[in-house]
Amino acid sequence: MIVIHNVRSGSPSRHRRWWRKRVQWGVLLGLMVLIYGSHAPLITLTKVGGRVPFSSSSCVLLIEITKLLVSLATLLLTGDLSALRAPLSLALVAPYAVPAALYAFNNNLVVLMQIYMDPSSFQVLSNLKIASTALLYSSCLGKRLRSAQWLALGILMGAGVCHSYSSLDLEYPGQTEDQASSRLRITAWGLVLVLVYCFISGLAAVYTERVLKSQRLPLSLQNLYLYVFGLAINLVSHLLSMGGEQDFLEGYSGVVWAIVAGQAANGLLMSVVLKHGSGITRLFVISCSMLVNALLSWALLGLQLTPFFLLPTSMIGLAAYLYYL
Repeated sequence: MIVIHNVRSGSPSRHRRWWRKRVQWGVLLGLMVLIYGSHAPLITLTKVGGRVPFSSSSCVLLIEITKLLVSLATLLLTGDLSALRAPLSLALVAPYAVPAALYAFNNNLVVLMQIYMDPSSFQVLSNLKIASTALLYSSCLGKRLRSAQWLALGILMGAGVCHSYSSLDLEYPGQTEDQASSRLRITAWGLVLVLVYCFISGLAAVYTERVLKSQRLPLSLQNLYLYVFGLAINLVSHLLSMGGEQDFLEGYSGVVWAIVAGQAANGLLMSVVLKHGSGITRLFVISCSMLVNALLSWALLGLQLTPFFLLPTSMIGLAAYLYYL
């Protein structure tokens, strides 16, 4: 007797859940790409006389405060008060201080690197963080990547380099030939520092993912721990960098507040990706945001796109196809 199993039983509801999940992830990742890509053009729109009129350290501090308050409000609204009332232990909380310290270190390293290289060289070489993140993701988290996935990440890194080179002539309009040839520079110390920067960037992402996934705690509570340390470190950094000649909210406009809200939302969404997705997804988000950055710069700032722009666009599409195939 041939028995035919009812394979269709329950399949419509599972199919709907599958599609709902895909749509939710699509909206989340699309929003992150838009926020990442709009960050630099929005900062350019705030400039007055070629200079940013607000304190960057106060902006970062406000972003951390916003993320902390949203995490606390989410924890209260979801009713996870038992987790909030649970006794704290050093072993539970201390791991969340590491990402805050790593990101703070890298933020200061970016400033230091400007002494040893030009911004364009940094933009090109910083794409090496794709390789460092992939290597740390594979070794530290024990994730085995297929050959096609390694190839995809290599193409993704190449797309970042191509995009960086294609935009070099867009960053300095009206420059002379001598200025163009003299701006590209990097010293041996600059190369060492950019390698350290890329390693720390990958390490911070992989370590954060490991911490978020290793503890059975509500994500809002984990974010609360993360941002308490982030707020403390950035508060110290702000106090040390404060010269006394600029008020905390001096130079703030609607665009600046949009930057604060967007970057806070991006940080919260990134924790969702690292908790329920992977750090590799973060790399694709950052790479796709380069294209949004270029399009917004063209639409809002009048920068011209070259046909070479199509090459990194195609490479990112090919990389995504190979990786998620």
